[in-house]
Amino acid sequence: MSEYEKSTLANGLRVLSVPMPHLHSAEMMFFVGVGSRHEAPEVAGVSHFLEHMLFRGNRDYPTGPDLERAFEAIGGYVNAATDIETTCYHSRLHPAHLDEATGLFASMLLRPLLRDLETERRVILEEALEDLNARGEEINPDTLCARLLWPEHPLGRPPIGSRETIEAIGLEDLHRHLATYYTPRNLVAVAAGRVEHAAFVAAVERHFGAWRGEEAPAAPRFAEAAAPSPQSLWVRESDSQVSLQLAFRVPGRERGNSLALRVLRRVLSGGGSGRLMLRLREELGLTYGVEAQLMQTAETGSFGIDLSLVPGNLEQAIGEVLCLLEELCVTLVPEKELAGVVRAFLYELEFSRDFTEELAARYGWGETLGCLRTLEQERRDIAAITPELLRETARAIFSPGQARLAVVGPWRGDIKKRVNRLLKSFRV
Repeated sequence: MSEYEKSTLANGLRVLSVPMPHLHSAEMMFFVGVGSRHEAPEVAGVSHFLEHMLFRGNRDYPTGPDLERAFEAIGGYVNAATDIETTCYHSRLHPAHLDEATGLFASMLLRPLLRDLETERRVILEEALEDLNARGEEINPDTLCARLLWPEHPLGRPPIGSRETIEAIGLEDLHRHLATYYTPRNLVAVAAGRVEHAAFVAAVERHFGAWRGEEAPAAPRFAEAAAPSPQSLWVRESDSQVSLQLAFRVPGRERGNSLALRVLRRVLSGGGSGRLMLRLREELGLTYGVEAQLMQTAETGSFGIDLSLVPGNLEQAIGEVLCLLEELCVTLVPEKELAGVVRAFLYELEFSRDFTEELAARYGWGETLGCLRTLEQERRDIAAITPELLRETARAIFSPGQARLAVVGPWRGDIKKRVNRLLKSFRV
């Protein structure tokens, strides 16, 4: 049996289903191919703002509570998320209510009222303030590192926008964004669970088939620039710990290196046996937790390492992280260690087959961005990952000039100077 089925309506809307007939539930997602990278600077955050506004009622369900109760009546709980490249609306549902759920999403996406703007603006401002200190400075290391990695580009801005742009976005901006990007060719509908593909296609055709719209414009691409030296950004904040991210810019999905990067991340951060945890926590006791993360867009991405620790451990921890990265660039990962990482990777692929939301996200997100990979493709391709490939990948991304460091907390000036010297002396 195929892992998924796909159909395309006459208006260009793509419909995917992932059969999981042994289950008693389903997950429905609608992906829109728009995120913060599509936004002009003056309306930064408009994709996220619009996502919020679609919960404020529509012509069929005039208020947010009306909409929520309608989803609850079919076993669901509707939610949404906006990131750099996509906006996703999703809900669990009882399989017997496939058509009703599709109709509810159509009400949200096609017939929103976009009212109570000022109320929702206050909600979004409260959300945005979580990443600002009392002086209005950004204190999220993810955002600070993004600013260093992609300066003067939408990728370097937080998806929520800034306080200034959130306060400036108006109804005209929301209507324009809706008309420009919420078009059938820019939408993917996916359902995973006890669903029949023909029934889902029929439901989407019934509720979305008459919809028409132009092709959505592409996002501005990031032009790779030379990075002659590492860069850091330090924000002083009164706290008991320092939070930091050390990141390197990596090639995007178009380069076809995603799987090697994902395996490399697992070598460093594959649970308690990952190299970062073993060195920084188990051997040296420098931090409670440390994690590596990978983010890729079409043409670029980042490989980051996040941790929090007491200020006195900052210099030693950065030094140890750089040593671990250097080891990956110089020494082959032992076959036994790689085999353990691959085994865990394959187990997680198998485990994902038990979760409707994981499979719906895999196929829906992949189809939206043109990078869909089946579980079978992942299983087959991971067999081609070798220690030599991992070393080659590490050497390509952990370039001294590409290092970007964001530090937030009660750091001392002398430690800042020594850490910056460490970054400049990093060589592979």
